Amino acid sequence: MPTISMFYGILILMYFYDNKKHNCPHIHAEYGEYEATIAIDDGSILDGSLPSAKMKLVQAWIEIHREDLLADWKLAVSGEPVFKIEPLR
Repeated sequence: MPTISMFYGILILMYFYDNKKHNCPHIHAEYGEYEATIAIDDGSILDGSLPSAKMKLVQAWIEIHREDLLADWKLAVSGEPVFKIEPLR
């Protein structure tokens, strides 16, 4: 499960071969004891939770990097190495 970005204490991960349970392109975000699975297409929460302010940061980051995230998603579900994506600044 590679970490593809990290900002404001939030880890953004994308698992290999992770297209079975949620059946749509998504990322995993971790912040302290919180974990959430978030759709790349629209930033909706598929599972879990993050504090509201942190979720807004993640959703803004997804909006900025959607094309890169979808490219990484294609690599990850094929088991290929993914690329790091710039953090939110």
